[in-house]
Amino acid sequence: MLIDELENARKAAGWSQETLAERAGLSRMTVQRTESGQIDPRLSTLLEMARALGLELMPVPAALRPQLEDFVRSGGRVLGQPAGVGAPPSITQTLERT
Repeated sequence: MLIDELENARKAAGWSQETLAERAGLSRMTVQRTESGQIDPRLSTLLEMARALGLELMPVPAALRPQLEDFVRSGGRVLGQPAGVGAPPSITQTLERT
């Protein structure tokens, strides 16, 4: 799933595998083999690919993933928090202002 996200980000940026490899300091073969599933890449390889794409990898304990996904889907609002004009700003809204 992570590798698919990196590949999608590369394509969305309009980059070739070679461009990503150059910007990440990797060989084109490493990017190609990683995206195709031919190798199990090192974490450092994934971190460099993400960095080059302007992304940051964040390890999340599996037990917390459902709550984190719910939080992100809610736009940073605490679940059960009322929506609308009178609602306090979400965390994401607060961060956007800074």
